[in-house]
Amino acid sequence: MEAMEKRDFDRIAAKEHFLVVVTTLRRDGSAQSTVVNAGFLRHPLSGGPVLGMVLRGGTVKLRNLRQDPRITVTARSGHEWASLDGRADIIGPDDLPPGFAPTALPSLLRQVFAAAGGTHDNWADYDRVMAQQRRAAVFVSPARVYGNQPR
Repeated sequence: MEAMEKRDFDRIAAKEHFLVVVTTLRRDGSAQSTVVNAGFLRHPLSGGPVLGMVLRGGTVKLRNLRQDPRITVTARSGHEWASLDGRADIIGPDDLPPGFAPTALPSLLRQVFAAAGGTHDNWADYDRVMAQQRRAAVFVSPARVYGNQPR
């Protein structure tokens, strides 16, 4: 495994339509993995580069991240892969940070969705479903990126 950069992770993820594997930690320390769409954008509060994803409210992933914000995200295409380790920040209807206006949440979820390669024909409908499902935006600040480099 070699050190990689964020752009390497992004390049590999783009090959698979930004579909990545997210691994969080359960309370007992065991790993829980799932597949989501994710993409790079700027953190809405700090402005730093982060990997963002939109997660449905009430999921095991969100529960795990609230208990322990450590997260690993892996992108893979063919035999090429990259993993990103970091800490997650959650912004959603159940996780509003101080100073973040709840009215800004629909726009934020749209931005994260678009960064992860998503498009929508009816944003009002998208907003309604996101609110109904109590969706949250998760932002991962990369602490380490590693994987295999193509030869």
